[in-house]
Order: sequence, then C-alpha cells, then structure tokens
Amino acid sequence: MGRYCTSALSIIAETLCFDNYFNMEAAAYFHPMTYHEVSSLISDTQGDTIVSSGERFELGFFTPNGSSDSRRYVGIWYYGSNPKTVVWVANRDNPLSDTHGVFAMAEDGNLKVLDGSGKTYWSTSLERSSSMYRTAKLMDTGNLIVSNQEQGNHSVRILWQSFENPTDTFLPGMKMNENLVLASWKSYDDPATGNFTFQQDEEGMNHFVIWKRSMRYWKSGIAGKFIRSDEMPSAFLYLLSNFTSTTIHNDSVPYLTSSLYNDTRLVMSFWGQIQYLMWDTEKVWSLIWADPRDSCSVYNACGNFGSCKSENGLVCKCLPGFKPSSPENWNGGDYSAGCSRKSGICGNGAVSDIFLSLKMMKVGNPDSQFNAKSEMECKIECLNNCQCQAYLYEEVEITQRGGSSSSTCWIWSQDVSNLQEEYDSGRNLQVRVAVSDIESTSRNCETCGTNMIPYPLSTGPNCGDLTYYSFQCNISTARLALRHPVAPTKSQASIRIHERDEVEISWDPPLEPPCSSSTDCKDWPHSTCNATQEGKKRCLCTTNSKWDSLTLNCTQEVGYSRQTGARGKMTLALIIAVTFISVAVLALLSSTFIYTYLWRRRRVKGQGSREILHKNSALYLYDSERKVKNLIESGRFKGDDTEGFDVPFFELESILVATDYFSNSNKLGQGGFGPVYKGKLPGGQEIAVKRLSSCSGQGLEEFKNEVLLIAKLQHRNLVRLLGYCVEGDEKMLVYEYMANKSLDSFIFDRRLCMLLNWDMRFNIILGIARGLLYLHQDSRLRIIHRDLKTSNILLGEDMNPKISDFGLARIFGGNETAANTSRVVGTYGYMSPEYALDGLFSVKSDVFSFGVVVIEIISGKRNTGFFQPERSLSLLGYAWHLWKEEKALDLLDQTLCQSCNKDEYIKCVNVGLLCVQEDPGDRPTMSQVVFMLGSETATIPAPKQPAFIVRRCPSRSSRASSSSKPETFSNNELTVTLEDGR
Repeated sequence: MGRYCTSALSIIAETLCFDNYFNMEAAAYFHPMTYHEVSSLISDTQGDTIVSSGERFELGFFTPNGSSDSRRYVGIWYYGSNPKTVVWVANRDNPLSDTHGVFAMAEDGNLKVLDGSGKTYWSTSLERSSSMYRTAKLMDTGNLIVSNQEQGNHSVRILWQSFENPTDTFLPGMKMNENLVLASWKSYDDPATGNFTFQQDEEGMNHFVIWKRSMRYWKSGIAGKFIRSDEMPSAFLYLLSNFTSTTIHNDSVPYLTSSLYNDTRLVMSFWGQIQYLMWDTEKVWSLIWADPRDSCSVYNACGNFGSCKSENGLVCKCLPGFKPSSPENWNGGDYSAGCSRKSGICGNGAVSDIFLSLKMMKVGNPDSQFNAKSEMECKIECLNNCQCQAYLYEEVEITQRGGSSSSTCWIWSQDVSNLQEEYDSGRNLQVRVAVSDIESTSRNCETCGTNMIPYPLSTGPNCGDLTYYSFQCNISTARLALRHPVAPTKSQASIRIHERDEVEISWDPPLEPPCSSSTDCKDWPHSTCNATQEGKKRCLCTTNSKWDSLTLNCTQEVGYSRQTGARGKMTLALIIAVTFISVAVLALLSSTFIYTYLWRRRRVKGQGSREILHKNSALYLYDSERKVKNLIESGRFKGDDTEGFDVPFFELESILVATDYFSNSNKLGQGGFGPVYKGKLPGGQEIAVKRLSSCSGQGLEEFKNEVLLIAKLQHRNLVRLLGYCVEGDEKMLVYEYMANKSLDSFIFDRRLCMLLNWDMRFNIILGIARGLLYLHQDSRLRIIHRDLKTSNILLGEDMNPKISDFGLARIFGGNETAANTSRVVGTYGYMSPEYALDGLFSVKSDVFSFGVVVIEIISGKRNTGFFQPERSLSLLGYAWHLWKEEKALDLLDQTLCQSCNKDEYIKCVNVGLLCVQEDPGDRPTMSQVVFMLGSETATIPAPKQPAFIVRRCPSRSSRASSSSKPETFSNNELTVTLEDGR
C-alpha cells in the first residue's frame, strides 16, 4: 500500500503520512467512512468511529457523560450504549480542548492522539521497527491491538494491546497479573487518573488490594487463611485469571465457563469500590458484587486497636484501655493512626493484666497458632508471653474417618488491626489490657465488649453505685442495654438520639461511694466509711477535704471544714478583695460593646461543656411542641439565642475555610434562600452550606424555621442539619452533603435521566412518601412542608431520596388540621389550588405537591415547562387526558421502556392523579398513599379531575427556556417561585 496523505489534514501531513499497512480484516470497520478515504484512523471533525465486527464495541472521540465543557478523549465504549459505557480511554490525563483531533497510526508505527497542529496527546510509545507492516484492530472483546506481521513467514506478533494497558475497567479476556493495574476515574465526568487503584497484592495469586493513593484501602482475604470474610467470590477470581485458575475448578463451582462472562465487567469506581457488573435481561447493568461495602469494610478503617461499627454516628472508637494515638486527627475524623495503650502490659507480671472479651469481631490475621486442649491453656500461653497482645480460642471440627475435633489457639504478638464489631461471621477475641486502665477503682464494673462502664454506672449489685443500676450487659453478644423505667402516670418518655443509633446519656453528679467497711474506701484517699444523716454508709471525706463529684475524689483544701463548708476569714476576705479589684479594672478598660461581644463568643463556645459538667440530668427530653412553635412564631431571634433548641454552632471562620471562602468553584447552586456551597471540614466530612442572601425575598423567617425545626426531625428520608452559623449579618445553615445533588438534575436531563431506571424511580417515590408521612403523622411535630418539589429532593450516593428545604414549613398543633395565611409562599406548578388562590394550607397541600412530583418522575417532564398546544393542556391535564383515554403508558419516560414494571407504573399514575384532585377532601392522606404504593393487593379508587388541567398562565417566551435559575415574584401577600427547564 502506498503513501497516503489528505489535503484535509495538510496541517499535520508530515505526521500522518506513513508507509505502513493498516488492516481492518474482520476485526472492525470504519463508520461512516472506510480506511481507503483518509490516512488518519479517526477524525473527530468528521465524527469518525470504528465499530468491531460483531457490533459489540466502538472506538472514537467522546466527551464524558454529564460534562458541559469541551474536553475530548479517545475511548472505547459498548456499541449503542446511551449514555456511553466507556471501558477504556487513551488520553485520560491529557484531553484535547476542541474537536480538531485525530487518532492515527503515525509514520513511526505508533498509534497517537494528535491535535490540529500535530501535537501528540497520547502514544503507544513503541520502538521504531525496520518492518513497518503493522496493523491496528478493534476486537469484539473490546481489545485494541497493534500487531506486526513479518514479511515472508506471515507470522503475527502483538506489539501492544489495550488489555495490557487498561484504565478503570477489566473485561473478559484480560488477565490480572502483577503488572496490571486498574485506576479509577477522578470523578463521574472526568476520566483522569483518580485516587484509587486495584491490583494483585504482593502476597500473590488470588489476593488483591485497593490502594487509595499510597495507603492500603481494601484487601481481599485468601482461601483457607484466618480471615474468610473478605475472600473474593470464586466466580470473580475465575474472571480475573482469564479462566485459567486451577484453584477454581472444584465440586463447589462446577458451572463456571467463560461464556457466562460475555456481558460482564469489573470496574474500579471513583469512590473506591471494586464493582462486578452484569448486563441483565432488563438491558441494564446490574451490580452483582462490590467491596468495600461500607466504611468498616475499608482496610483497618479505625487503625490498630480501634474498633469500627458502621451503624454508629461515630464509626470508630478505641478499645477500653486504649486512647487515640493522635487525638487531634482522631477528633477531626482521621482514624488512620489508630489507638495506643494507656499503660504498658506485663508491668508487674501476669496478675496486672486482664482480657477484654470482644464478641462477634472481625479481626486481622494472627501472627501464630497452636493446638490447645482448653481456652485456659491458650490464655496462660498469652499471659506468659509479654509480646502477646490478644488471643482467640476456637474449637475446629474435623470430619475425617469417623470425625474428631481439635482446638486452635491463635496469638497476636503485633498490634491488633482491622477490628469490626458485630460482624456476621465474627469471632470472640480476647484483647490484653492493664487492669489499671479499665478498673480505676474496686467498684468499677467490668467492660461490656468494647464499652467502658465508668463509675458510678452499675450493671450489677457488686459494682458501681446502685443508685445508677440501670444498665445490663448481654454476655453472649457483649451488648450494653439501658433499662429506663417509665412511670405509669406518664404517657410518654423520650431519649435524645444522635446520628443513627447512638444515645447520649448523662447523669446527676454522684454522692460519695457506698461502703460497708473502711476497706471499701481504699480507692478514695482522704475518706473513711461513716454513716450519713440518712443512716447509709458512705466513704465520707475527712476533715479539710471536700467531695468532688466531677473527679470522683476527696480534694484537700486549706481552711475548708466539712461540717460548716466554710473557709477561714482571711481567705474569704482575700477572695472578696481580689474579685472587687478585678471587676473594677474590667469596667474601666472595657466598653459595653467589647464586653458583650466577648461574652457572646464565650457563651457559645462554653455552653456544651457547662451543660455536661454542671447540668447533668438523667435524660435529655425534647422541648414541647408548643414551646418550639411559639419560639418560631415569636419575633425574638438572635445569634446567641440557643436556649430553645440544640443545634451545633459553627464559627464563621471554620465555614470560610471549609468552603474556600465561598469560592465559585464550590458553588452548588442558587435558591430562593440564597447560594449553596460545598465544603469540607478538617476531618474530611463533606458539607453543604446554605448562605442567607441579604436581598432574598425569603430569609429570616425561613432561617428560624430550619434551625428550630429540622433539628427535631430524624428520618432516613429527610436531609440532616449539621449546624448553623449566625455572626453579624451572616446567617448560614450547614447540611450533610448529598453527592448526587437534587432529583430534578437527573429526571429533567436527557443524559442523566438514563441513570435512573424504573426500580430506582419507584424507590425514590416510596422514599419521598415515607418522608412526608413522617412529617404529617409520625413525628412529634405535625409539619406541613409547603414547598415540596423535585429540586428540594436530594439524592444520596445510593440514590436514597431526602426531603430538604424546610424554610417554608409550618408546625401544626395536635388538634389543628388546616390554617390560613395572608403570605402565600411556594413554587408555581407545585402549589395546590386552595393554597395558591385562597392561602388555605393543610397536609392535603403537601399531598398535591407530592402528586405533581410523582407525575414528573414517571414522565421525565417538568410540570411548569410542559404545554400540549392542541388542547392547551398542562402536564397534569395531559396525564388526566391519557388516563381517561386508557393510554396512560404514553406518559412514560421513554428511557424507562426496557426497565419499567407496568403494574407499578399504572399504580403510580393512579396515585399521582388521586393526589392532584381539585377538592382537598378527595385527596388521600400520606398514610393511604404509602399503603397503596407498597401493597400489591390494595384497591385503588379511580381519580377525579385534577386541578389546573388547562394552561392559563401568560406566555413565558420572554424568559429563556434554557435557564435553570428560578424566577421569584413577590409582593406583600404573595411569593411564588417559577422554575424554568434546565
């Protein structure tokens, strides 16, 4: 084949013209042109691609899904996938900035990505050969191959292949060895090399590891070794070995053949999971397996001697007798340094040490093992070895010739790592600690698993102070339970719950320890066993000593008399004189403004610790519904007004640092309240900061609502408020960050909507319904949201929906069902007719909004942007028209055709139309909605005509339809937000 050079690419003619042989054969063909027409493999300007012969894979230029910029990459994706499912990227770290690039076989025999000026952005970096008879093929496996065909003997040698140079995806036909590395994308829409890599571990075959930059992030187990929990399933090992693993073919997995893997892939995700996906019968990629599954599946998540429990709000804690190795990092959420012993072991012989009994624990590999006849033998072996940190005794059944049994003792002589509590296949671990570190007094109760039980708390009659005998330790599970009696005359009691299942308990300062003889008081110096005025014996402090309920000791003070509680006159006079002088100097040097400012700052910072030290109570009870409501509706609200609620206060400086001083790059969006910014706290926790705009039509009232109200709500379908900030004119709310942002950004985007299949949308609908039910009925405060819409539904990483933006919410009393307001606030298209026209709102107003959201979710159309010109119908009117014509399926978002469950879809259309009926009395309650959606046997009534079926709003042509920024119209009585299409 001669020299090829095209005038269309004359700028880079010297680079592209080459003497070589490009062979398409049966492997791939050009689209839309053939290789005969131009010497470049692919021209981005002309939209060229190469499709494999079996139409399984396609190679070409692309911009990542969801990206709004002009970055261009050369990649391979599944043919016909929309959005593109990319499996390989050539120039992942060096994108082109325009569409003038080419992918070519250059004259030096290398495949290259070049821009319009001939600059190289990526190359196969092969050495120049005397034989330039090279071919490039895209195989049906997704492998791009560069080979060299020797002239004369016609032998073919593969010089380079994408299967040996992968990005983030492992395809059937590849083989995982010590040289192969899967590197994650940087983000969803950025193929650049990310933070996570997956590769074979140095320990050898069938053992794999995920690295987060230079730190080990996850590690698989090895068959037959101590840790069985993280062992990768045999099916995936068979795939990684390219179907050659000799350890796979056994009686337990006789069904494994390579043909089962044709429609599978293994992906190193950008958030740190290695995922195995399969193309299922519903024509979607289903997640079959992934690891790490949660925060505790991360390798040694809490460091050495740190215990992990993902269900807790605070995931990590040090074992009893241990302390954080780096307290500052630990308190900031960085647990990598783990924990260290408070005191050394083996200090005064074996008698100085005891063992923590930890049940159902996942733990890292032991350092040694031996056969033991009993647990006592195992324990003694550990105590006699000062290097022994922990042991585990287990009977192992061996079924061999009639069966026999042996017992194994595992020993940890190095630091104990990878600890996780309440693990399904966990074991009972004994960790060695110094007695003095967990039993500071003879009255201390034994630990309960990983829980310390500090004095005076009691779990039995022989420890602690029986006044605090409210706790029980389950020996078999090592779970600590609180037994809190409820008086028969009380109708209800409540406990303050933090985060997920953590309960904060505080207690009244204890009296002196009970005793029966002076021997019992040896742990409390300067005390002796005497009878109190009530006749009970306690370790009372001696003369000149005073009982300190915070340090739980008798403290000696000069001039103090236990009988009178008074000091000498000279000491008292001195205190009075010093106090008088200090106050006088302070009054002269300080102005009222400075004093007030410092007092307020001091009050905010010190409030939490003062409550714990000086206001201990048995339980924190919530304020009454009436108190919260009155505080919201009152005109009083100041920056330091935190008496009526308990929400963490953030310093302005900490928010400025977290958001990089509200940089535009961290801006997530703009709402009626003001801008929202993404931030990151020192511990790594990501947050969303909503900043009150000074010119906002909404503002102070909404700010009060959220701070005082949402902190009282706890539900998995409500967004969590982390804190607030009030400083000067700045008023901000700090929320948990939701990685997938809002629901409207998915369902109204023609590319992102494809990521939400039917099951995901139906679960989102159910989640929103449950969240509203909680607000209307199940929470202590009956709440009307008043601004429910798709942009106020946020999505977590698992696409779990959470209702947000409670600025317009109203609290109803126990007997209230409806209210009227002269200030109508809300969003056009979601407001019920009785509220928009008459200012009357109730729980049925939220039901109407929910109905609109349901119809938007299943149709993929925005109510405010939809118009059916033939009949002047809005989206609700169009849905009603199709329902009457028995053509409800015509409303379905076309991207759901393959995954849709018809029965569930018809049910959603029916329920959605019931919710938007014109008469509020005809609409169902949210409890009825949840029942209808969740039941397969419920009888659902036929809907009546909805409100607003005919479009009467004035033309909006003057507003740009592409804008995603809502418009707000305000007067003294009406505030309505109009949302345009994205």
